[in-house]
Amino acid sequence: MRAFFEGIENLFVNFLFAPYDFFRFMESWWAANTINWIFVIIGTVAMVYWLGQLRLFDSRGEEDRSITSHSYL
Repeated sequence: MRAFFEGIENLFVNFLFAPYDFFRFMESWWAANTINWIFVIIGTVAMVYWLGQLRLFDSRGEEDRSITSHSYL
């Protein structure tokens, strides 16, 4: 099991988080957090899109709102 967890550590530290090592040594806070801001923007756009799709689905009345939807009800 130790090798398994060390493999996970190696994957994240040496590969997936490698771009953060470049930004860690920059002097500008804004430049160092560019990736984080990009992720926040992508997440916000995805959430707005998803909520719009939920609103369309709800307005079409496609959801089964009967009481017998689940056996435990």
